[in-house]
Formats: sequence, structure tokens, C-alpha cells
Amino acid sequence: MPGKQLLMIVGDFVEDYEAMVPFQALQAVGHEVHAVCPEKEAGDSVKTAIHDFRGDQTYLEERGHDFEVTATMSEVDPADYDGLVVPGGRAPEYLRTYDAVLDTVRHFFDEEKPVAALCHGPQILAAAGVLDGYEMTAYPAVRAEVEAAGCSWVDEVTTDRNLVTGQAWPDHPEWIAQFLDVLGTDIQHGEAVAAD
Repeated sequence: MPGKQLLMIVGDFVEDYEAMVPFQALQAVGHEVHAVCPEKEAGDSVKTAIHDFRGDQTYLEERGHDFEVTATMSEVDPADYDGLVVPGGRAPEYLRTYDAVLDTVRHFFDEEKPVAALCHGPQILAAAGVLDGYEMTAYPAVRAEVEAAGCSWVDEVTTDRNLVTGQAWPDHPEWIAQFLDVLGTDIQHGEAVAAD
């Protein structure tokens, strides 16, 4: 199976794991991933945030790594991509104010292409008006927002048609696996061969 061309929308204070882990994991199985951010060009970086759960009423936020944007959003054509990844963190809160971001998201839904959204990423989908009739999940604090956008809430990693959603980075194994299934990625394991 040839690798797919995938687009990932990021911004300053995207959740560190939710950008880096799928970006690398999808490449590891042969897909090409272009990370874009409004107002940034290929080679620029966004700052990430690390969100952790330590018994407080909400997550703790610390500064994460710098994450390099690999393509320029104003130069990419969503029609050239087979799927979309929308990670969470604080970035979706303001990324949803960019028309280019919303138009890009609408393209993937209009064409019924695979979309993977995690944590606060569905805030962008809600703002794009594409969630009506879907069954999905998100970070629990975003539940009211996505339900108001017309979806049905499920408390687990969920695939509904072209959309794969998870609640936060602890869902990565199941969320990425379900997205790979929707992409049609066939991973086969052979016998291990011991090195001499």
C-alpha cells in the first residue's frame, strides 16, 4: 500500500504529545505528514505545551518542545491530501478563528476524507460546522461545545464514518490504530529474526 499524504494543523501551545506522537507514528508506517500553521512558513516552529493529569480538577500545563512546521498553510491545497489530523492543546481555541483553517476542515468533510481529532481539536470541527449527526468524543470539558454542534457524545475512542476521535494523549494507541484503519493502512507483522 502506498503511503498517504496527510495534513496536520498545529499552532502555538498545541499539546506536545498530541502533535509529535502522531506526526512521527504516521511517518513510521510510511505516510507523509505536512504540519501547517496559519501565519507561519515551512521551517518555522510552534511552541508546544505539555498537559498532565496530577489529581487537580483540571490538567496542569508546562512548556513543551518546539515543533517545526513542515509546510506553509497558504501554499497547501487540501485537495492534495488524503487525510487530516487535528491535535489538541490550547491551539484549537484560537485556530478556529482563521477562515483558512475552517475552510480546510470543511474540505475534508465535504470529500469524506479521513479526519483524526483529539482532545480540544474538535473545537475547530465545531466551529467549522461539520459535526452534525456524528458520534464522537473529545476532551470531556469540550463535550457541551461539540454536542451543541450537533454530535452525539461517546465516552471512548470512536470512529464514525470518516471521523476518528479521542479524549487526550493517553488514547494514542487506540486513536492512531483506528485512524490507520480508516486510512486503509495495512500493517503486517512477520516473524522476528534474531541477529547473529
